[in-house]
Amino acid sequence: MNNVSALPLAQYRTRTVDDVEVHYRESVPTRADAPVLLLLHGFPSGSHQFRRLIDLLGDRYRLIAPDYPGFGNTVAPADFDYTFDRLADITEGFVEGLGLTRFAMYVFDFGAPVGFRLATRHPEWISALVVQNGNAYEAGLSHGARDFIALRPDQDGAEATIRQLLTPEGTRGQYEHGVPDPTLLSPDSWTLDQHYLDLPGRKEAQLALAFDYHTNVARYPEWQSWLRTHTPPTLITWGANDPFFPAPGAHAYRTDLPDAELHLFDTGHFALETHLADIAPLIADFLDRVHTPAVRSARR
Repeated sequence: MNNVSALPLAQYRTRTVDDVEVHYRESVPTRADAPVLLLLHGFPSGSHQFRRLIDLLGDRYRLIAPDYPGFGNTVAPADFDYTFDRLADITEGFVEGLGLTRFAMYVFDFGAPVGFRLATRHPEWISALVVQNGNAYEAGLSHGARDFIALRPDQDGAEATIRQLLTPEGTRGQYEHGVPDPTLLSPDSWTLDQHYLDLPGRKEAQLALAFDYHTNVARYPEWQSWLRTHTPPTLITWGANDPFFPAPGAHAYRTDLPDAELHLFDTGHFALETHLADIAPLIADFLDRVHTPAVRSARR
């Protein structure tokens, strides 16, 4: 019993940014100077999607995972304007409130458009990238994703199409599609996602964000330019069978980041759900090399 650490694995807090009560979870590393990794979640999930990653790596790294407005346990005013610009505004204020000035950033799904907005606003913040099924290239959009992004509020049937994705069947399907062995998936993940989706006002928030998604595609050239200009060290781990963002989206990063490390996995959109044991060591090794020059030099 004497060998059991008294430190908690994570702490759960809130921080107010522009009248939004941002909920976040943060690991408790054993080192005060542990490298920081900001974990930006996707749709329709929240910071809870990183709970197992935090359990595995949180003693070595400071892992910080906020819930965006309209997701998880974050509480936003009734009149909050659900656009990706506003999600980035709140995340930017959250980072500033924590006093973070240099960190690696994990971008997944919605986390990519939120994260790349942060990167172009504050390039000095970003020390490295971990990209997991977070798209920034038109080559990474499936035909289904292109059709979905093209939906507009005044189009017949558009809202019904989006709402179908917000049902229990739609949420579960996002986890199961492209996964060779669905028995590896915990139903807790999509059940918790659906719980948050079913809260008052949440589906309306997701409708607004779905209709705003085209603004992300319009910014792809800007984000690609940022990648070429700043060339952050980048680790790409990608579920190759993603129905929204297929494998060409992973390869496309090497157009602008030829030295990026690329790992494809035989799974779907939520790669951490099935391949955490493969991805977590890759992240740990990557962070050690990026943040510890002596280690990086010794391994060359």
